[in-house]
Amino acid sequence: MPTSIAPAVFKNYINGEWVESRGGKMIEDRNPADTSELLGLFPASSEVDVAFAVDAAKAAFPKWRLTPAPKRAEILFRAAEILIERKDEYAVLMTREMGKVLPETRGDVQEAIDMTYLMAGEGRRQFGQTTPSELPNKFAMSVRTPVGVAGLITPWNFPMAIPSWKAMPALICGNTVVLKPAEDTPFSTYNLTQVLEEAGLPAGVLNVVFGEGPGAGSPLLTNPDVNLISFTGSTEVGRIVSQACAPTFKKCHLEMGGKNIIIVMDDANLDLAIEGAIWGGFGTTGQRCTAASRVAVHKKVYREFVEKFVARAKKLRVGDGLEPTTDMGPCINEQQLKTVMRYVEIGKDEGAKLATGGNRLDKGDYAKGWFHEPTVFTDCDPAMRISQEEIFGPVVALIPFETFDDAISIANGVNYGLSASIYTRNVNNAFRAQRDLETGIVYVNAPTIGAETHLPFGGTKNTGNGHRESGVAALDFYSDWKTVYIDYSDRLQRAQIDNTAG
Repeated sequence: MPTSIAPAVFKNYINGEWVESRGGKMIEDRNPADTSELLGLFPASSEVDVAFAVDAAKAAFPKWRLTPAPKRAEILFRAAEILIERKDEYAVLMTREMGKVLPETRGDVQEAIDMTYLMAGEGRRQFGQTTPSELPNKFAMSVRTPVGVAGLITPWNFPMAIPSWKAMPALICGNTVVLKPAEDTPFSTYNLTQVLEEAGLPAGVLNVVFGEGPGAGSPLLTNPDVNLISFTGSTEVGRIVSQACAPTFKKCHLEMGGKNIIIVMDDANLDLAIEGAIWGGFGTTGQRCTAASRVAVHKKVYREFVEKFVARAKKLRVGDGLEPTTDMGPCINEQQLKTVMRYVEIGKDEGAKLATGGNRLDKGDYAKGWFHEPTVFTDCDPAMRISQEEIFGPVVALIPFETFDDAISIANGVNYGLSASIYTRNVNNAFRAQRDLETGIVYVNAPTIGAETHLPFGGTKNTGNGHRESGVAALDFYSDWKTVYIDYSDRLQRAQIDNTAG
């Protein structure tokens, strides 16, 4: 007699306990490579749940703020050790949850490990400044102080790495956290939360509310007891986040879209550039804010590059990310797949040449997933929409150019400024590129993806609002500077009034 197994049901994590959502509604977490696989049911949280979580974070803040930073660091260090032990387990589940191939999900967990270790180290390195005063018998210094309750809203494409990018610096600086992960990938955040709980994070210091943007994200933005917001997602939603934070002057960090470029000069190692462009364009199915969705190639090598690049793209094997032969997994959901398909039609209508791909894969092994072919357009104009707008899928536009200056102009001629790359053997052009490219990240002889956790991550223009993730730069967002003057002169000193020449 056939039987059915009830799906696992998960809860929010608030004040150190796993608690049911007040509304009782749930969201399905399904495998994008096989939508018949239901991984679990997660809460569709509401404003009431968010308020409960914020209250817990606010109540925990005074004690956590006064916990010495090196003691906070010990907890993070233990969390990193646990993540190492469970790396493969969590990677497999992440591939089932969001689709990217297993080597990439192992890398996602490794980023969380790296960031957690890095921020554990910052527990003893939150340095300020000490400086001579302009007046006698007076001491001057600056120290970091926590901001308060941090509201973190994270995307689905790096479901453990990006929550760690935000949560670990927030925690080491002495803030308490309310985290709202993407509704498509709640399981990876659940795993990260379990690790922090086991590592000894006190109740209320980290709180997690699962759910969709309107139900759980929006109330986090407007709650008056949330002191800062860090958001990673689209530029369109980022604008809404910024506007929601403005009335109460919440500290706001936005990490948004990208339309990144690889420049291939005529003196480049062409085979290396092709491999880099394949990885940059189709890694994570193109679903990265740093994806190389544009490749500008010098006309002297353009035809050779096109021939080899298209041939290489045709060989990419699309399928379930758990299969060792798979090079590229599915899109995250039906909506994202339809966006990719719409941009393919836009490219055709604009007159770009479709060299390979362009179709949804929905037969045989692909029937239950959200798969799309690796797609390459050639002879693209820099002004085309497929050369200007973020697609967030496996679509690459190849653009010919004549001179180095043309390439830089093409690269900078978009509304985004996250990452750029140049392949060249000319050291002069390499240095000119890193100076003149209007992006927060520049690679030389490497693709536009591959950021390391100890350096700042972020961009310019419509990519961000000036703050940075990762490295010591992250501490600047999750802490406030306090300047301290200690006058031991035993008399009134009036700074510039008494500090006069002659």
